[in-house]
Amino acid sequence: MLLSPYIIASFINQRLHISFHMKSTTSISDRVLNMQESATLKMAGLARALRAEGKNVINLSLGEPDFDTPDHIKEAAKKALDDGFTKYTPVPGLPELRKAISDKFKRDNNLAYSADQIVVSNGAKQSLANLSLSLLNPGDEVVILAPYWVSYYEIVKLSGAKPVIVTTDISTNFKANPEQLEAAITDKTRFILFSSPCNPTGSVYTQAELEAMMEVIRDREDILVVADEIYEYINFEEKHFSVGAIPFLKNRAITVNGFSKGFAMTGWRLGYIGAPEWVAKACIKIQGQVTSGANAFAQKAAAYALNAGLESTVIMKEAYAKRKILIMDLLNEIEGMIVNDPTGAFYIFPDISAFIGKKAGDFIISNDVDFCTYILNEAHVAIVPGSAFGCSGCIRISYAASDEEIKEACHRIKTYLEKLT
Repeated sequence: MLLSPYIIASFINQRLHISFHMKSTTSISDRVLNMQESATLKMAGLARALRAEGKNVINLSLGEPDFDTPDHIKEAAKKALDDGFTKYTPVPGLPELRKAISDKFKRDNNLAYSADQIVVSNGAKQSLANLSLSLLNPGDEVVILAPYWVSYYEIVKLSGAKPVIVTTDISTNFKANPEQLEAAITDKTRFILFSSPCNPTGSVYTQAELEAMMEVIRDREDILVVADEIYEYINFEEKHFSVGAIPFLKNRAITVNGFSKGFAMTGWRLGYIGAPEWVAKACIKIQGQVTSGANAFAQKAAAYALNAGLESTVIMKEAYAKRKILIMDLLNEIEGMIVNDPTGAFYIFPDISAFIGKKAGDFIISNDVDFCTYILNEAHVAIVPGSAFGCSGCIRISYAASDEEIKEACHRIKTYLEKLT
């Protein structure tokens, strides 16, 4: 008798879980046992496994630009190599890169971070980990606006603090309001964490919305605000507004950014923060014991990228804007799927609640994880369940892909959803 792929997957997962915990009694820490695997990386891994079996999988699970790094940035890295920039760098980053970031903050964001307030790390993910390990103690709380980037929750947990989630839904285009924020804040709140443009929804908080939200904490000077702005340059509507530009947050806002999305430099692993100097110094101390400074020649190229203009970035953004319209139109053709209107990033976050409870043979779609499993195994399209981002009943689809891949992926999804009973 042949077993369905769903039964096989369940059996394998159970075996791995048992094996992992058998070994954990002597060698695996509780923090690892209590940590969830990144759902985006997991789905990408499953997609690779199916591809290795010869399946034609379209992977729309990862948040990675499909564009190559612009040539002028690559040439700057090559020159840095030729010039001998192959040695250790200062823990917080090369002085010229920190200055370039400081200039960028002034030019693009109306933020006055000096070079001493900037820390360059091995990606924005490390920047967030540095912040959590520097600022949080067991018992502290972090208010996270959901849907949230998948790693926020686990990074805060790793520090021993408690994530407090503010939930939203598609009816507000996944944006929280001041009343929700106020209800989540306690005397244990250490900072508020959110992304705008948002991963996974593509929603962008306007200046007016952020100002209204932050009024809630105007008099709570002990609460910091951490804004992840990695998708800043992929904004399809009004100019990006940084929450740190609100005057009363001048010494309380921490801005996280990097080069992965706007410059298509994911593999270069460069992120950074602008922060109050005492926060920057704490992050430098943490980073000095974990990784030290980031890649030397990549930092040289990054400094060049910030000073060289945004022509290539604008071209990429315009392509994403056209793809957004394409994928929205195609998904809106699928009966039962409710589609949001993302105004930034390169994701769409449809509500698929109408498909919960439907069947594919003996397989019942009980939740968004089952939905994504069905689409991967049958349609061979990799997407990510919304529950990984704190919003069950939705899915995240990346449209950082060619028009042809988007059209084919949506055709496959529509075809296999129509087979459900």
